[in-house]
Amino acid sequence: MDKKSIIGFGLIFIIVVAWMYFEQSQVKPPKPNPKQDIAKEIRKDTNQTESISKFNTNNDSSIIDNKFGKYFSKFAEGSERIITVENKLFIAKISNKGPAILKWQLKDFKKWDKVPTQLIRDLQGELSLSFLTYDGKKIDSRNLYFNTNYDKDSIYLDGAKTVQFEYIIEPEPGKKITRRFKFYGDQYIFDTEVLTQNMETIIPANRGYNLVWNSGLSYQEKNSVNESADAHALASLNGDVAELNADKDEPVEMSETGIVDFAGIKTKYFGVAIIPQPWQSFDGTIDLYGKKKKLKDNGVMEIYSMNYRIPFKEGNDKKSFRIYLGPLNYDIVSQYGINQMVNLGWKYGIRQIAEYFMLPILKFIHSIVSNYGIAIIIFSILMKLLLYPLSIQQMRSTQKMQLLTPEMNKIREKYKDDNMKQQQETMKLYSEYGINPAGGCLPMILQMPILIALWQLLGSSIDLRQSHFIWWITDLSTPDVIVNFGFSILGISHISGLALAMGLTMFFQQKMTVVDPRQKAMVYMMPIMFTIMFSNFPSGLNLYYFMFNLLSIIHQVWLNKYSSNRPTLEELRKSPKKEGWLQKKMAEAQKLAESQGRSVPGAKNFNQNKPRKKK
Repeated sequence: MDKKSIIGFGLIFIIVVAWMYFEQSQVKPPKPNPKQDIAKEIRKDTNQTESISKFNTNNDSSIIDNKFGKYFSKFAEGSERIITVENKLFIAKISNKGPAILKWQLKDFKKWDKVPTQLIRDLQGELSLSFLTYDGKKIDSRNLYFNTNYDKDSIYLDGAKTVQFEYIIEPEPGKKITRRFKFYGDQYIFDTEVLTQNMETIIPANRGYNLVWNSGLSYQEKNSVNESADAHALASLNGDVAELNADKDEPVEMSETGIVDFAGIKTKYFGVAIIPQPWQSFDGTIDLYGKKKKLKDNGVMEIYSMNYRIPFKEGNDKKSFRIYLGPLNYDIVSQYGINQMVNLGWKYGIRQIAEYFMLPILKFIHSIVSNYGIAIIIFSILMKLLLYPLSIQQMRSTQKMQLLTPEMNKIREKYKDDNMKQQQETMKLYSEYGINPAGGCLPMILQMPILIALWQLLGSSIDLRQSHFIWWITDLSTPDVIVNFGFSILGISHISGLALAMGLTMFFQQKMTVVDPRQKAMVYMMPIMFTIMFSNFPSGLNLYYFMFNLLSIIHQVWLNKYSSNRPTLEELRKSPKKEGWLQKKMAEAQKLAESQGRSVPGAKNFNQNKPRKKK
């Protein structure tokens, strides 16, 4: 191995080690513990427990009056009443304190430990109001008991049935705040309205009130750090999406003002969105906040809140919103105009490929084949056929390089002590046989956007979550662990079966294509490094790359041994020579160097049949 190869592999090794070190500190999964509920870590938030204990158990009227003022003190005590709303998709519990959503349990989804998915993580509930009164009191409506006009404790909604009820608080006669809720029998959404009646003498109308989602969503995946990597808050204004990511140790915040499409908070596979009704009817300000919280076993959770600042008109005023609270399934969220909550990659180019091309194809295949693992295999075959024009150029370039291997070995042996002469003679050989040494690079580069889009799609699709394939592969959204070390080295604590299979196919592929003996070490090093790195990736993603590599090997074997279009050295020598981009650039460099009395090693051989410019 020459000096340059040693330096190159050294740099690769440093990059991989640095990446694995970063993974160890940032993406280390918590130890399996079915009894551990991540939400319990968050519920220890001292602000929550303080507010619950102070305002629910302390009956000192002077403290209550001081906290809530003359308008709302009488509502700080009361009897809590919970209404349960159930349909085929979820079970929700709504408290008259706030009023607030206390529970939102999804029927078709479970946490990693098979406990039913419950998205509300704040003990006081979500979707409350906050405001400042004229007597200087900051009010959180979750500390106030509202009256309700609904006389049932529970209701089941089937099909197209709906239910509507409201909560009312009246600080003074004729001055009211009304919270209205409407639930549907076959959707993850519900509608909510805030009605104010003559409240401008109690709450400044121009300042208004805030509609708040306080504390993000409860985590659902085993690897909390991996889930945090896809968690963020976002606001869409006139189709332009701004994101807030609390991936640093310091809290972050952001305010966006304009015509609001929606604001939302998401984890990897679930989300909540507040959508003004009618669409784009709210022209105002959205506040987003985020912070990172460290959990046990090196886990982390990113906690977000969103806040609509809502001024209101004097007299009677009504503001309407639609709330989506459920899975980030592209087909579902697209119905409500919040498909940007599904992470499909960079919005310029990559997202369009994943959203409008790959996702429809994968879903179509799955509509025919119920097993998503088999669907991914079929999908990889289709992608291989689609990329055939690019991959065949890359393979034929490799094939030509292999034909020249004996001649190149002779040059290396003949000029083993003169690297510059080696380069000159090698370039001359390329020119003689009409081979562009960069011929295999361009097809590879052109494939990159498609492969990146596919990476995003398979890495974020909720359809793969807890989807069984075969044997030990029970969840295509998580690594398929076959060997667990019981300890971690540079962030690696296990080996994935499909990652190992992908590494083996990479080894055989490299064995077939690498012709330069100075690069032989790559044949062994790269598969090992990629196996280690890919062991932390979803098994659905590794399944695709394994199949793609396997199909490439089959294609290369057929091309080398059975294709009728296999070239020979004599055919290459006699074939018409095309001056490629690299040859042109080398010739231009040579001309420039000659005009300055210098020479570029090897460049003159690209155009040896052309007359040289003499000084």
